[in-house]
Amino acid sequence: MSLYLYDTATRTTREFHPCRAGVASIYVCGATVQSVPHVGHVRSGLNFDVLRRWLIHTGYDVRLVRNVTDIEDKLLTKAADAGRPWWEWAATHEREFESAYDRLGCLPPSATPRATGHIPQMVELIQRLLDRGHAYVSGGDVYFSVTTVAEYGRLSGQRLDEVQQGEDAASDKRDPRDFTLWKAAKPGEPSWPTPWGRGRPGWHLECSAMATTYLGGEFDIHGGGLDLVFPHHENELAQSNAAGDGFARYWMHNAWVTASGEKMSKSLGNTLSIPAILRRFRPAELRYYLVTPHYRSTVEFSDEGMAEAVAAYGRIESFVRRVVQRTGSVEPGTVCGEFAAAMDDDLSTPQAMASVHTVMREGNAALDGGDDATARGAAASVRAMTGVFGLDPLSEQWAEDTATSDAAQRALTNLVETLLEQRRQARSERDFATADLVRDRLLASGITVEDTPDGPMWTLKDG
Repeated sequence: MSLYLYDTATRTTREFHPCRAGVASIYVCGATVQSVPHVGHVRSGLNFDVLRRWLIHTGYDVRLVRNVTDIEDKLLTKAADAGRPWWEWAATHEREFESAYDRLGCLPPSATPRATGHIPQMVELIQRLLDRGHAYVSGGDVYFSVTTVAEYGRLSGQRLDEVQQGEDAASDKRDPRDFTLWKAAKPGEPSWPTPWGRGRPGWHLECSAMATTYLGGEFDIHGGGLDLVFPHHENELAQSNAAGDGFARYWMHNAWVTASGEKMSKSLGNTLSIPAILRRFRPAELRYYLVTPHYRSTVEFSDEGMAEAVAAYGRIESFVRRVVQRTGSVEPGTVCGEFAAAMDDDLSTPQAMASVHTVMREGNAALDGGDDATARGAAASVRAMTGVFGLDPLSEQWAEDTATSDAAQRALTNLVETLLEQRRQARSERDFATADLVRDRLLASGITVEDTPDGPMWTLKDG
């Protein structure tokens, strides 16, 4: 079966045919590094990491480029409000994003270009647009003329008479629907020299220049969040086509992560930062939660949903480790037919993960029945399938994560048992004040103690 992907531009599910046989080229709109990453930010990186892994599994040489927007209005504003240099603010949060991607198991991109590192390519692209009559200079700014492109709006379905760019309504635009390619320098802002005067690039221009620099004038897939369809991706497509580039053959967009039914964003105040969540859950558990739903479906983030993900991933880990303990090391094998069919159907990850759990249940039944050979085959298949999700429990990253978790659990157990022994000794000496003090100290640390006929039992409270 061939791979089929939903293409936003045609609103159809199309068979994947790459520009070059055996090679898949993907550009993913990365972070605008203005703040600490939250769950909504990283979903796109995770979804396209799964696509990349499936393409690799099926034999493609994948070139994935994920950019960094390190110059942009909001970033400059936040840096100024914090009293920090814009470049230092951007670099600090770029490291936060890269750390989040790495901790959540994303394969490193083939390239991670920064917008500020590609000013010459942007200037060249602007000149091509000026030469073709699709752009104009006005007051030191350079604008793209949307009415010069017959198919403007075809990606997002916007009608030209309804277009609003979300920019300041500059008086020097020929048409309020035009968008900015280059912004004239302002006092206190970074700027670069160009034939039209000093200034800085517009957001949409950046990605067109970086995508074609690394992947060529035509490439396979352009990806990003659903909120980027308009105006960002619409404008990328328009200016790239106007300059003479075929640009992306397929446009893929992942849906939002919501909290209380609303898109997760800084302005709503409902963000959940990655560092905060990873203090409560293991990275593999958060990854499971975000990659199992279909990439085009909205994910409503909740503690209840995370608890289900923790339990589900724990069952997979337990099965694979149980087989290894019983039969020895298990290498990844082949994926089952149902899994492959699901992934080829526009990355139907819920059905694919259901196949993982079906094979796992069959493997557990084989273990219980003493059929070690069947159990090993099931575990090998589970390793291969979870590997496509970036969740193989025996992969180096997650094995280390589990080992760290186990070491922390052992350390906690030793400390608690030592305190419980002190409490037992105090009670035997009828020093109830000391015994109660120990119990209160444990309770304050989130550990409850229950006295049973078999001795004290302790548990770590949730949250």
